Order: sequence, then structure tokens, then C-alpha cells
Amino acid sequence: MSKKTSEINIKVDLDVNQVPENIQWTASDSNKGAQDVKAFLLSVWDTKEKNTLRMDLWTKDMSIEEMNKFFFQTYITMADTFEKATNEDGMGDAMRDFAEFFGEKLGVIEKTGKFN
Repeated sequence: MSKKTSEINIKVDLDVNQVPENIQWTASDSNKGAQDVKAFLLSVWDTKEKNTLRMDLWTKDMSIEEMNKFFFQTYITMADTFEKATNEDGMGDAMRDFAEFFGEKLGVIEKTGKFN
């Protein structure tokens, strides 16, 4: 089987104060073309330094409600990814519990009564 290389590109348009106005991302193996987004969180593992490097950007027109939902969905995704990568079912469940707590407190999801 031959190797394949794929590229992910992120384009950020900044205003005069260096604040993101528009963000687009593309992937070389996608046929969707450039997609507009309002935020992204990028974390990469530095194998040499044994440390996480990160970049977090969002556009100035992203609402608080959108940010709340973005983080809620990101927490759920992180729990799923962590569980898949480590087989730590209990910790994945605990992470989802936190995401549910977060979502309820910020009105992203309906209250279940679990976190009174």
C-alpha cells in the first residue's frame, strides 16, 4: 500500500487590530472546497518537548451562545476521542458528565435535574 499525504489549511483574515474577521479551512482530500468557520481549537503534541502546543481563534462576530455550544460539542468530542484512544470508559463517561453539566449550566441543553 502506498503512502498518502493530506494537507489541512486554515486561512484567517484579520482586521487592523489583528482580530480574526473570517476563518476558512480546506482539506486536500475533500471535495467541499473552502469552508467558512467562526472558530477553531487546534492542539498538537510536541514529541520532543512532551508538551501540548495550541492555537485557539474565533471571529469577532461569534456570539456567546455559539461559543457555549461550540465548547459543549468539543467536550463531548474530546470524551469520545479520549475513550477511543485509551479504552478508559469510566473517564470518558466522567468527561461526558462534565460536558452535560456545562451544557445545562449555560443553557445549551435542557436541564436533566442531575446537577442540582
